[in-house]
Amino acid sequence: MPKNKIRKFQENLTFPNLFQVEYHDLMAKGFEQKGNWHKTYFKNQNPIILELGCGKGEYTVGLANKYPNHNYIGVDVKGARLWRGAISSIEQNLANAAFVRTQIETLGYYFETNEVSEIWVTFPDPQPKPLKAHKRLISPRFLEIYKRFLTPNGIIHLKTDNLNLFEYCLEMIEVEKHKLIYYTKDLYNSDIEEDVKIIQTYYEKRYLREGKKINYLKFHLHE
Repeated sequence: MPKNKIRKFQENLTFPNLFQVEYHDLMAKGFEQKGNWHKTYFKNQNPIILELGCGKGEYTVGLANKYPNHNYIGVDVKGARLWRGAISSIEQNLANAAFVRTQIETLGYYFETNEVSEIWVTFPDPQPKPLKAHKRLISPRFLEIYKRFLTPNGIIHLKTDNLNLFEYCLEMIEVEKHKLIYYTKDLYNSDIEEDVKIIQTYYEKRYLREGKKINYLKFHLHE
């Protein structure tokens, strides 16, 4: 393993805004912050918004900067990527930003019922093979996990360059009877005027340079 990556892993253990729990400890003892994010970490009752598969945390840091009255948590399993987001939020004194290193499948152990108001899924792995459809972060399997902690009117956002994944999500929303709020297959030529255009991830900037169109949708889960 490269020395730089080892250094980042070691520094991650010292960051007060980055949480990581070994799987066996999570299963045996749970996560002490679950249900207590407002009280013990953020120390306010502002809405909590997750960025799943956050990578370097561009959305977490960018939105935390823009909206100090909201709380943001980036989630990813890649420690070296999380290091960038965690250290950026520390350098910028963002008390409303935090990070969790874990598999998305385990999020039910980190958040209590109705604890999260909004979810961003930005440029996830499209898992193109049909046999791996259950691994897509907007598949029914994952939506059931999100439902455990998302508020009844909570919004889920998806941004992707992958049209097949996008169309799969639109079809899934219709079949599962979720409520589609907005969608576009060409975000930067659409009339939407929201943060979804303002903040761009590393991969999004690369896709735009390549001339790819960006797909975007947002929806509510059915009750």
